[in-house]
Amino acid sequence: MNWREHIIADPAVLVGKPVLRGTRLAVEFILGLIAQGWPEQEITRNYQLTPEQVRACVAYAQERLNEERVFAVAG
Repeated sequence: MNWREHIIADPAVLVGKPVLRGTRLAVEFILGLIAQGWPEQEITRNYQLTPEQVRACVAYAQERLNEERVFAVAG
């Protein structure tokens, strides 16, 4: 999945948050729906998206988290 085909970050749209290309739907919004248990079919129907666009949001999040580094701190 090449999320770059579906997701852009434009400072003129939602202050530069990643959004689905051609929409004002933020990736974090779509991920929030998924986290709330919305089925992919319901998301695509309610927001006129393709399954690929929804999966692109998940792929984007996965790649961003892959880049994150966590360091254990002794307490």
